[in-house]
Amino acid sequence: MKSDLAQVVVSEDEIKHRIAELGNQLTELYRKKGVEEISAICITNGSIMFAADLLRHFNLHARLDCVRVSSYKDEDRPVTEPEIIDQIRLDLTGQHVLLIDDILDTGRTLDKVTRILRAQKPASLHTCVLLNKKRRKQVKSAPDFVGFTIPDHFVVGYGLDFAERYRNLPCIGVLKPELQNPPNWCAARKDEQPASRR
Repeated sequence: MKSDLAQVVVSEDEIKHRIAELGNQLTELYRKKGVEEISAICITNGSIMFAADLLRHFNLHARLDCVRVSSYKDEDRPVTEPEIIDQIRLDLTGQHVLLIDDILDTGRTLDKVTRILRAQKPASLHTCVLLNKKRRKQVKSAPDFVGFTIPDHFVVGYGLDFAERYRNLPCIGVLKPELQNPPNWCAARKDEQPASRR
């Protein structure tokens, strides 16, 4: 699969090192507040690997739930407003919530999910994204914690997909342009669940 990448943007070792740093930073943040348990909300499918690895570096109790959002529909840019297609089930009232996402692109998904979570009146709400793209955001929402800031390229790997492929790459890289519209397998997926990138 790595041969499908035009270039590697973030290596496997860089990912491991940065996630350990983020886990330590977040643990310290919550411990300073006297927090012993957090409620982690993972935006799926893209952030599953990131969330799992990040939470392993927490020295805190952590409840976990997921919210499913879609906006890409097998394209390399968001083509629809973020659509919530599976809600969280945890009661977040009075809880310390950490929202985890894979990539901040337009910012609309983070903004929408953050507003939904705030409506549940948590004790605190922080956001953490693995990747932040260098591009003009469409909303003012900014994450509290960022793993890496990357150029405005279409990237896959480590949870990020194109039409549900490449999620299991251990690194993050730019997909070759000629592979971003492969009709032979994108067409076969037209009746399946859309990709969930934002």
